[in-house]
Amino acid sequence: MAVSGGADSVALLYWLLEAGFSNLVVCHLDHGLRGRASVEDAKFVKRLTVRLGVECEVGRVDVPKLMEQRGESMETAARNARHAFFAICAGKYKCRRIVLGHHADDQAETVLWNLLRGSYGLKGMREEQKFTIETGAVLEFHRPLLEIRRATLIEWLVSHQKDWREDASNAEAVAIRNRLRNEAFPLLEEISGRDPALAFARGAADAEEMAHLESWALDQAKLLDPQGRLHLGALRQVPPVLQRIALRNFLKGHGIAAVDRALIERGMSLLDVKNPAVINLPGASKLHRREGRLWIER
Repeated sequence: MAVSGGADSVALLYWLLEAGFSNLVVCHLDHGLRGRASVEDAKFVKRLTVRLGVECEVGRVDVPKLMEQRGESMETAARNARHAFFAICAGKYKCRRIVLGHHADDQAETVLWNLLRGSYGLKGMREEQKFTIETGAVLEFHRPLLEIRRATLIEWLVSHQKDWREDASNAEAVAIRNRLRNEAFPLLEEISGRDPALAFARGAADAEEMAHLESWALDQAKLLDPQGRLHLGALRQVPPVLQRIALRNFLKGHGIAAVDRALIERGMSLLDVKNPAVINLPGASKLHRREGRLWIER
């Protein structure tokens, strides 16, 4: 499991141990972003795992250097570095299941940011998710805290006299998530008189239920040919809303990043043979129409 030293992951570690999960490996990555504070976070996690008798792996990366090399944002570079570190730990211990401490507040921030970026629907994090990283390794992410507020986690830690590390940078208006957490959500609560974090988190849960229904409908429609390409004849037989969902899932299933409404609409243009037979996709890929099929060329 990933443990940053913050309230969410520390509380989850205690809860898993209390629930009988004794065969845990704690993974902590120092991102090299906060100087001495990052070093102290790693030391805290190491001391905690020694005291609890849990296996621990600590790694370190230079995220600012990765940002410069790859032209990525801080959040993207840090996330990719974490995933690569998880894959190394998963290979070492022959276990691809990664437990993460994301909670309801994280979910709400994710949903709002995805909406602002133009993502399709109330897209949030999933409780269980298979993820393929750049090296080709497949990890299983598990997020058991998605319906629990951060305040509840802190309340439990305080009441049980458990220590954790507070990241001072969370209060700074630097990263996008920080501004959503510290500026946007308080303003939304002031305007609506309600807790916006719970509303967004519940919306994501509702969307997840709809996703299961969508998957069932797509299975019934049998839109893929034996080679895994989208069959245009079958695709044209289903309602337009299901066509868009099928195209979205097809693109995401092939690792295409940033699948938003604009990209889906461009893909939908391929259903009409009067339109050009190819569109560009993110990551130097193309979506082709040929012989009644849609397929992706890297």
